[in-house]
Amino acid sequence: MIATPPLIDMRQRILGLDHKVPLLDGRRMPYVNLDNAASTPPLVDVVRAVEAFMPYYSSVHRGTGFKSRLSTVAYDQAHEIIGRFVGADLSTNTVIFGKNTTEAINKLAWRYPLGPDAVVITTQLEHHSNDLPWRPRAHVVHVRALPDGRLDEDDFDRLLALHAGRVALVAVTGASNVSGFLQPIHRLARKAHVAGARILVDAAQLAPHRRVDMRPDDDPEHLDFVTLSAHKMYAPYGTGALIGPIEIFLKEPPEYRGGGTVDVVTLDEVHWAGLPDRDEAGSPNVVGAVAMAVAARTLMEVGMDAIAAHEEHLIAYALERLREVPGIRLFGETDPARAHEKVGVIPFNLEGVSHFLTAAILGYEGGIGVRSGCFCAHPYVVHLLHLDDEESHRWRDQLLSGDKSEMPGMVRASFGCYNNTDDIDRLVDMLKKIARHEYRGSYVLDRASGEYRPHNFHEPLEEYFLLEALGR
Repeated sequence: MIATPPLIDMRQRILGLDHKVPLLDGRRMPYVNLDNAASTPPLVDVVRAVEAFMPYYSSVHRGTGFKSRLSTVAYDQAHEIIGRFVGADLSTNTVIFGKNTTEAINKLAWRYPLGPDAVVITTQLEHHSNDLPWRPRAHVVHVRALPDGRLDEDDFDRLLALHAGRVALVAVTGASNVSGFLQPIHRLARKAHVAGARILVDAAQLAPHRRVDMRPDDDPEHLDFVTLSAHKMYAPYGTGALIGPIEIFLKEPPEYRGGGTVDVVTLDEVHWAGLPDRDEAGSPNVVGAVAMAVAARTLMEVGMDAIAAHEEHLIAYALERLREVPGIRLFGETDPARAHEKVGVIPFNLEGVSHFLTAAILGYEGGIGVRSGCFCAHPYVVHLLHLDDEESHRWRDQLLSGDKSEMPGMVRASFGCYNNTDDIDRLVDMLKKIARHEYRGSYVLDRASGEYRPHNFHEPLEEYFLLEALGR
């Protein structure tokens, strides 16, 4: 296969790609980051904007000094840019900043009006963060996944009909963090609205890869709520966002109460502030908001369609090349011709090799960062692995006893907009060595974590970055 040139070249705009990391054999090689589904490295644009802003950083809102006035404008503009990034009408919707998507969904779970018999429909494909927050608040039902990992939309329709009149919310991921499958979010929105429900789209995994468009409020396929994480959008400064209708958040007092959330307080009364202030308690992460806004603006300037086309090329190339690895098992979509149906997340296992061990060897001997395990989506991974109830109960009991050594899972390679075919070639070459058992290290299993580490290897972290010396 002949690799074509990248459709976009973002490598000069990503910080740290020229940094070399130490390998087990003493060599140093440029790091290949294929763990972007967990967190992305920062854009240079973001780092430069933060560096330019920091000398002027100050408290926002109510401060009278120049730096406070400047910081307030920057913070308010960040809300507007994120609203534009997802196509929200900010005359009727609000942007609320928080730590990440997990916090955003938990906030919505507390703030969304749910009656005693309310039903929330979510799916088997969800990250735990779009499942667990709803369980204490409503009767949660899960749409099944098909054997290949796609959403069973017929089951979605069945559940809507079964719980007609009680469905308050549909909570669905925009793109799976395990398989990468894209969801038909606008079609699901139309169906939810017909049933009298609203829809939440967890766009943490979707937003860095595809355009998110909430559409006008009166559009039948309008997305009512969207959540984002900046650390997956090349701005890892501790910010996330929840975007949704103003009227929902004005119904009840906020779940976090204190500084910045009120207009007037007496010993007997509280008058809450408007939005987003009432839902951004305490001193906000202004720097994180600025960083997230710059990242969103940069992605819009580059063009989400261009990013999607580049990624589809990488997915197709990777699926072709991974077929060369002996004993590899790919999960989810395996046809390169259907690369457009997913984002750049490819889960796999090697026959006879623990997913924990595969990931460790890739890191220690290949300088390649991936992730292994269940990716905070245990029910979905168990489904993709086709584990029966007996197997599932066995590893669950073992795990609860403190032993993760046989925990089922996969290895996940995930792409960012800056990855290229050279990165995929490095991955494939290393996987071939692992499949042939040609790796160098002798690895020791830590049963409590399930992780493997090379025996008697001193990792020279102190030569790179440490807050304090190890072993003090």
